[in-house]
Amino acid sequence: MLMQPSQADVRRFFCEVYAKSRDGRPLEPMEAIASDWIAEHPEYRETLSDVDAAMRAMGEAVEGQTNPFLHLSMHLSISEQCTIDQPRGIRQAVEWLAHQRNSLHEAHHGAMECLGRMIWESQRAGRPPDGEAYVGCVQRHATQE
Repeated sequence: MLMQPSQADVRRFFCEVYAKSRDGRPLEPMEAIASDWIAEHPEYRETLSDVDAAMRAMGEAVEGQTNPFLHLSMHLSISEQCTIDQPRGIRQAVEWLAHQRNSLHEAHHGAMECLGRMIWESQRAGRPPDGEAYVGCVQRHATQE
C-alpha cells in the first residue's frame, strides 16, 4: 500500500526525528536516514526545533527560500529509491552522479531537479510519473559534469 502522508504528517515526522536525534533517543531505520539528512542541513535546525511554529507556517511560501520539509522529503525519497532501485537504474545513476560531484549530498540535489521535473510533468500531463525519463535526467547530469 502506498503511503501518502499529509503536509502536517511530514512536518511532525521531521520535527520529531530532529528532537529524538538531538536528545539521543533511539531512531527507527527510516528516522535514522532522515536524521542523517537533517545533519547535512544545519540551517534547518531552528525550523525543525519548533513543531508548533512549523505547523502554523504550513501553506506559507517564502519567495526565494527552500521549504526545508520538502527538501528533506526529497532527500528521503531519493534515498529510498536508491535502496530499492526503483525506478530501475536510479541507484546507479545517483551513484554515478555522486562520483562525478564527489558528494552524495550534491548528487541528491542534482537528482532533486530531475525528480521535481518528473513530478511537475506528470501532474501537468495528467499521467503517471515517467521513471525512465527521471533516471535519464540524472544520468545526463552525471555526464555533463
